[in-house]
Amino acid sequence: MSDIEALRAENEALRAELDETNQGVLALYAELDNQAAQLREASELKSRFLSYMSHEFRTPLGSILSMTRLLTDEMDGPLTGEQRRQVDFVAGAARELSDMVDDLLDLAKIEAGRITISPEWFELMDLFSALRGMFRPIVESGQTDLVFEEPRGMPRLYTDDKKLAQILRNFISNALKFTPRGEVRVSAHLQGDDRVCFSVKDTGIGVPPELQQVIFEDFTQVDSPLQKRVRGTGLGLSLCRQFARLLGGDVGLQSRLGQGSTFHVVLPLTLPPQEVTDAQG
Repeated sequence: MSDIEALRAENEALRAELDETNQGVLALYAELDNQAAQLREASELKSRFLSYMSHEFRTPLGSILSMTRLLTDEMDGPLTGEQRRQVDFVAGAARELSDMVDDLLDLAKIEAGRITISPEWFELMDLFSALRGMFRPIVESGQTDLVFEEPRGMPRLYTDDKKLAQILRNFISNALKFTPRGEVRVSAHLQGDDRVCFSVKDTGIGVPPELQQVIFEDFTQVDSPLQKRVRGTGLGLSLCRQFARLLGGDVGLQSRLGQGSTFHVVLPLTLPPQEVTDAQG
């Protein structure tokens, strides 16, 4: 066999091997596309289920809360001390379940890409005042002080104040749950020229080091004696992170076990237009 014929044969062998490899790659891509389609379908079904379930729970929960308010207002006659205690217990359990339903519904909206971002200009003092009023009944009945530092010299913000309030509400609620007695302090300060950092610092039980990297994942909860008495979905902090990222920022944590934790969210002072488009698209 001549050298030319040998080269020709070698080329034919290489071409056949390349064709076989290409066919394998195409088959692999087809399998990956099929698996991706199955994952998208499963994710869509999960989002639909969460959304449907959340909506279905809202009506009976609303009825329960309305009935407890009527009983507490003694519209049908006075309650004994024990009756009032039982009604308060039912109302508290219904509110907890309502919060869980809200978390699940928000998760479904985010995963389906249907969350709406509605930015507007607002003063931080107004936001802090609203949060202070919201938590006043809880603080007055407990042994933990809730302190809002006055945001001196802070400019107005342009972002979704409702999403920001939900982030801070989750941070404060967690801090109060895991601080049986002591202090929870809420503050805000500028970070550079165009960002603001909100911090919620407590003197509670702290977060173990091994959980500090995963505490913002779905369904992650701190394992402690307090957790046995405090119910939740483990979704609150995960939603905080997802909301923060939708608003162009992120969340973080510093904690020492037994000495307390500081949860923070850093956001741009002005929400970029691209962030609004991405969230709504």
